[in-house]
Amino acid sequence: MRFAAIETATEWCSVALWHDGEIAALEARAGNRHAERVLPMLEQLIAQAGGSIAQLEAIAFGAGPGSFTGLRIGCGVVQGIAFARDLPVLGVSTLEAMADESGASRVIVALDARMGEVYYAAYVLEDGRWLEVIAPMCVAPERVPRPQGIDWTGCGNGFAVYGAALETALLGALRCGVSQVRTSAIAVARLAAPRFAAGEGVDAVLAAPVYLRDKVALTTDEQQRLKRKNGPDGLR
Repeated sequence: MRFAAIETATEWCSVALWHDGEIAALEARAGNRHAERVLPMLEQLIAQAGGSIAQLEAIAFGAGPGSFTGLRIGCGVVQGIAFARDLPVLGVSTLEAMADESGASRVIVALDARMGEVYYAAYVLEDGRWLEVIAPMCVAPERVPRPQGIDWTGCGNGFAVYGAALETALLGALRCGVSQVRTSAIAVARLAAPRFAAGEGVDAVLAAPVYLRDKVALTTDEQQRLKRKNGPDGLR
């Protein structure tokens, strides 16, 4: 099977091409330029593999949570390609993809959600599949639920931004430290492959980002309260 994967949920833009178990990929720090970079990167990757977009049999994308703008761009590009060619589409959780990148089997993911919150989840790898121990949520770092047990590995930039608050809330669960990884289209492709094989792809019209939070900005009063609570960096 030949399918493409796109990940635009963070400041990084990455694309991958899966062909019968082999993966090729490109990535770049895009900042806020995902819209102008993602499709040319995908076309370049496919051309380097000696193919064309017309040869794709499906397409996957990092569905979020993450940057609202990045998620909308990724989903829109995927829908455009899939609509034109009647391809099945599959959204893969950004947090699950980060867990897959970590190389560990018990993973707590915390991605900076700005506004004093993190996108948070916990996963355990069993029989080659990730099981949700704590479902994805958007929550203040000091209020994250602690998964049972110890020997968890943390990953995601939430630990760099809110490390002290997360470690306090997790009460020693992070016996294996924090893995410095980011989500990528490679992980999205790895996770999507068995799901496509199982027939889990859907029509492009059903593809949708997972935001976890509707609010995109704080009011002035909320900004001031967060600054008083967390200091000058509290609006991150």
